[in-house]
Amino acid sequence: MPKAPTPRERVRAEFTREIKDAARRHLAEHGPAGLSMRTLAKDVGLVSASALYRYYPGRDALLTALIADAYDALGGAADAAADPFDGTDHAGRWLAVCRAVRDWALAHPHEFALVHGSPVPGYTAPEDTTGPGTRLPLLIGRLFQEAAAAGAYRPLGDPAVPAPARAALAPLLDRLPPGTPAHLVVSALAAWSDLLGALALELFGHLARITTDPGAYFDHLMHRTGALLGLASPAASPS
Repeated sequence: MPKAPTPRERVRAEFTREIKDAARRHLAEHGPAGLSMRTLAKDVGLVSASALYRYYPGRDALLTALIADAYDALGGAADAAADPFDGTDHAGRWLAVCRAVRDWALAHPHEFALVHGSPVPGYTAPEDTTGPGTRLPLLIGRLFQEAAAAGAYRPLGDPAVPAPARAALAPLLDRLPPGTPAHLVVSALAAWSDLLGALALELFGHLARITTDPGAYFDHLMHRTGALLGLASPAASPS
């Protein structure tokens, strides 16, 4: 059995959550570049910024924690949408994941911008963010792998990946299990790119004069992306 946290540990964990909640409010008001440890310390009732360093050694460490939390929350929303699956409707499963990601992004636009917007000046994300940051693309890759295993992956045209593109993806392909089809990886990456691109256009205001119903447009676009990349619906499966 895991050891129960001590009262002091519980207080520290609660105050750490309070710090991060205050930091998210700062992100919404000032953006990542305007995140000030001095101002944040005052907002959470600390006498000086130096007291805040007992919890986070600097702005970058706090940003890293916020980024990891955002990636994990986004990945959790996507995982929850992918889990209730009947084993046949792979296209519907993809659309459910897309909708869950959009719902999370609309509810947390500043956190979405933190992880999928412009880089924060002067900040370089450490390895700590790699695991959380790969949750969504790895999930999408799993959707395509499972569709392929079930015979429900039928991309339009020739899916072969030319040598230059395969070489360009070597850092990724070399980390995957041997024999992973490169064309399947490219399809998953394209789906991930289309999903994030559609959300960025919507959240950053680029669709304001293009559509009166962003949700309906998003559903159509993601359904089309899935179909073009080869995710077949049950109706399209052979009898």
